[in-house]
Amino acid sequence: MRRDIIHLAQCRKRRFFIFIFGVCILPFVVSLVFFALRDTINFFRIPSEINDLDRRSHAILRLGGYVEKGTVQWDAEAGIRFRVTDMHRSQEVRFNGILPDLFREEQGVIVEGSFDTSGVFVARRVLAKHGENYMPKDLVDRLKVQGLWEDYLNHDH
Repeated sequence: MRRDIIHLAQCRKRRFFIFIFGVCILPFVVSLVFFALRDTINFFRIPSEINDLDRRSHAILRLGGYVEKGTVQWDAEAGIRFRVTDMHRSQEVRFNGILPDLFREEQGVIVEGSFDTSGVFVARRVLAKHGENYMPKDLVDRLKVQGLWEDYLNHDH
């Protein structure tokens, strides 16, 4: 009888240590997975979410929205300039490279780059949306949260 009690206590102790080990190692494993996938996750911000800290930090980030009508300009020295809008705010973007075939005014776009000292977003990569009616769910949700969804629907595409 005494042996059974000792054996039971040892089993409980072993299970307790396994549980504690699992609880301690789980956050490490989860953070390792997120770290490994960080470059494949395509988060972006809309112009209304950009703040002064983003502009001053010069960190690489992704900006998403629509190419504002009438803002696309090509300059031999400066490259292509256009504005990305979320129908509430817009941000000037400069890109010196080859634009995707689907890039045009009033189409969805995600640009990756950083802000220069004058507050212009300098894109190193431009991704144009595919499909005429496609809009990323993330962008729809953000527009709804900020009360801008109705403005988008009423916008003349």
